[in-house]
Parts: sequence; C-alpha cells; structure tokens
Amino acid sequence: MEITEVLGYVAALIIGIILGLIGGGGSILTVPIFVYLLYINPVTATAYSLFVVGVSALVGAFQNMKKGLVDFKTAIVFSIPAFIAVYATRKFIVPAIPEELFYIGDNLVTKNVGIMVFFGIIMLLASLSMIWSKSKDPEETGDVKYNYPLIIIEGLGVGLLTGVVGAGGGFLIIPALVLLAKLPIKKAIATSLLIIAIKSLIGFIGDIENMKIDWFFLLSFSSLSVAGIFIGVWLNKFINGKKLKKGFGWFILVMGVYIIIREFTK
Repeated sequence: MEITEVLGYVAALIIGIILGLIGGGGSILTVPIFVYLLYINPVTATAYSLFVVGVSALVGAFQNMKKGLVDFKTAIVFSIPAFIAVYATRKFIVPAIPEELFYIGDNLVTKNVGIMVFFGIIMLLASLSMIWSKSKDPEETGDVKYNYPLIIIEGLGVGLLTGVVGAGGGFLIIPALVLLAKLPIKKAIATSLLIIAIKSLIGFIGDIENMKIDWFFLLSFSSLSVAGIFIGVWLNKFINGKKLKKGFGWFILVMGVYIIIREFTK
C-alpha cells in the first residue's frame, strides 16, 4: 500500500471527524482526496463522493432525528426538486459532457480539468460561507413558512451543483432553509443533513448504470468516515466548533486556490 493511499484512508476518518465537530463542510474534501491522494478519475471521484457524503449525512441526520431537530415536511419539499436534478445530472448531463471542452491559448481544457476547476470555485464559495458565518444564531421563534417557487428553484440549483461536483451543498442549503422556509438555524442544519443524504444517494444511483463501482473500497472509505463522525461528536464536547469552523474555512480557501492553480499549470 502506497503512502498516498494510507493518507487517503486517514483523510476519510478526518472527513468524518470534521463533520461531527462542525456539522458540515468536511465532505467537500472527498473529491480532492480521491483525485490527488488515491488517483481516481474526477468523474468517478464525484460519483464516489456522492455515496460518502450521502452515507455520512444520513448518520448525522439520524442523530438529529433523535433530538427532534429535523423538519420532515421541509426536507421533503426541498428534496424532491433537488434529487430530481442531481439524478438527471449524474445520469444524463455528466456523461454527455465532451472529453475536450475548449482551448485557452494553446492549452486544452478537458472534461476532467473543467470539473476540478469548477470544484475549486465551489470550495472557494464554501470557504467564504464558513469564514463569514455569523457567530450568533437567530432566535428560534415563529412558524415555518414556505416560499415554494424559490425553494423549488433553489432545490434544482443545489441538485445540479451536487450532481456536477459531488459535494453536499450544505453551505447553500442551510441559508435557503433559514431564509425561504424560516427555519431556526439549529433545525436548518439538522434538516439540511437529511436533504443532503437523500439527494446524494439518489444521485449516486444515476451513476451505477454508467460506471463500474468498487464497492469494497467505497464501503471501507465510507465506514472510516462514519467512524470519524462519532469521534467528532465526542470531541465536540471539548472543542469550540465555531472557531474550528472558521479555521477550516481558511483551509478550504487555500485548497480551492491550490486546485485551480494545479489544474491550469499541469
């Protein structure tokens, strides 16, 4: 086993720990880990990431269900357009993207490079969301109200994004639930995990017919990530999650810049 492969499996555990500590964000590292440490093709990496993200988010959602924090009606309303979009993206759109996209000067931008650069941009947006997040949570008052047209549009957009890059999109879903469904922040975070689990796992189904899946590897990686979640939840008793979230946001910012520069300077 090569050192990069060992680091890849260690990183799987770290992804789970981060998810357990700050409730999201860690899964955005899965695609870079698959591509740069485990040398998996970017298209396959985004598919595998959907499975890891889906399983990890589902574990987190079950934990929040026990606490009564998940708003099931909101999850269903948001999930339907999201999982339709992500399934269609993985089943039809991603396979239809040409292998050669365009030239920048004399440099050919391929499908794999395009996906990784787009992923790097999403990492930058996610990092800014973590760095600039408010330190105080809004008051948990008021009834849940739905802006159905905007929720459907947001769900379709998040589903498309998830389908292309394989990330959960929690940094987009949580603000949408707070603003469009008027959910308290704690319920928004908990409900977003169930939405992420549903759309990611259904999106992954769209890949099963399009590619050969290494189930042993995928289940092993996911198991380590899930184990990390329980470690993270335990560590959360001793570590300030909000400060950690900002620090992790800066790390994601650096990673996003690195991915974009690396892909354009190969």
